[in-house]
Amino acid sequence: MDEPSISVGWIGLGNAGYLMAACLAKKGHRLLVRDADPTRGIEFVEEHAKCRVATSDPDSFQNCQILVTMLPNGKVVNDVLLGEHGIAPHLKPGSVVIDTSSSSPFDTRALGLELSRLRVDLIDSPITQEQLHAIDRGGATLMVGADSAGALEKVMPILKDMSTHVFTMGGLGAGHTMKTLNNYVSVGSIIALNDALVTGRKLGLDPQTMIDVMNVGTGVNFSTKYSQKNLKSYDTGYQLELLVKDVKIAKDVIEKSGFETGLPALAERYLEDSLKVVGKGADHAESLKSWEQRAGVEIKKTEKGEKEQNLSQ
Repeated sequence: MDEPSISVGWIGLGNAGYLMAACLAKKGHRLLVRDADPTRGIEFVEEHAKCRVATSDPDSFQNCQILVTMLPNGKVVNDVLLGEHGIAPHLKPGSVVIDTSSSSPFDTRALGLELSRLRVDLIDSPITQEQLHAIDRGGATLMVGADSAGALEKVMPILKDMSTHVFTMGGLGAGHTMKTLNNYVSVGSIIALNDALVTGRKLGLDPQTMIDVMNVGTGVNFSTKYSQKNLKSYDTGYQLELLVKDVKIAKDVIEKSGFETGLPALAERYLEDSLKVVGKGADHAESLKSWEQRAGVEIKKTEKGEKEQNLSQ
């Protein structure tokens, strides 16, 4: 198979970034990668022979026509591109940056304006997934925002090679708007599930059976599907502090839309309370611990749940 003509830069090899970049490498794309932890880049190129690690120089991505960022938040993205050692001024005119990070759509639009002055296009393409670990197998869902039809056409093969579903949502920032609203709905289900589990436990219900009922009833959602065989294993791969960040973005987006609702502030308070009782870097599923603390109960994996997990292994 001929090597692809487009050289792709990739910045950010965290839990999701590493897996998403690997999707492209497995499709034959030659990636130039960088991460704040140099060992992540070394590990990546050891697994994917056609790829190489970028230097720390700002101009190290100058030959990349497409640059993908998957970083903790929009502030980091802005710093990497336009900060003191920013990469963007060294990109060639006509280059396209794809930001797959979870960022504020308002920050994304402002960043896009700055990059346009350098004749660089910005596309926002944050990710979600329909089931846990779908991105491990190339099953990501991408929500895309772009002002330039030409730039979008140029990067669409890349987007399709690292996902199963690609939805074009509208102009620049629309992808991040959809991402934050998607996560907001997910947060609502997490809070409701935590409420239900501690309430049911206080009233004598078995938590594993509660999950089983919801998964064949109207209460089914991403969190109940995750909990079906993993109750209290805390390994979703998504940190609680990132979830809190997402709630703050959703709250800002909803407020600026002019719609009034009290749920975002309540969700923010509940999840920030959870941060106080878990360790740094805790999985978002550990938010249940603060619910247990407030309710004065402990949610235990029952004998039934243990047997089902052993049978599935």
